[in-house]
Amino acid sequence: MVAQIPLLTEQQIQDRVIELATKLNSDYDGKNLLVVGILKGAFMFFSDMVRRLTVPMAVDFMIVSSYTDTETTGKINVHYDLRESITGKDVLIVEDIVDTGITLNAIRQMLLQRAPASLKICALLDKKERRLVNVPVDYVGFDIPNEFVIGYGIDYNNNYRNLPYIAVYKKEG
Repeated sequence: MVAQIPLLTEQQIQDRVIELATKLNSDYDGKNLLVVGILKGAFMFFSDMVRRLTVPMAVDFMIVSSYTDTETTGKINVHYDLRESITGKDVLIVEDIVDTGITLNAIRQMLLQRAPASLKICALLDKKERRLVNVPVDYVGFDIPNEFVIGYGIDYNNNYRNLPYIAVYKKEG
């Protein structure tokens, strides 16, 4: 049995996405923007975000993992890398959640070696109390407590991504 304890409603999420997009539109006005979605968890947030961006942009994706069940393995696996060069471009990484910071820091370091004009990070959720690696997050949707969450693209063993809200995941029994 699984308990889902609501943390953020669909409306709260959509309101915050609009606020973040407004800030990003201002910050990236006149820039050569490439928005990089980190799959699979960020797909809903990424989709909602880019539909609200009015600045010219290109999109690309990475698939990177480090989790098994509810814990990080500490080992970063790049399953799919960017298809286009980021040299000289303003790159915005869009991530679902920053937890330990290990995976996101590895992605950041990998992309910085490719000489972008700038590299910033936008995360829907930030779980600061779990941070093991200090990674700069430039745009944050919500700070959340140290709970395992599901919904709005975020999964537990590839389930619950379809929930339109964010909930705390608890195994019962």
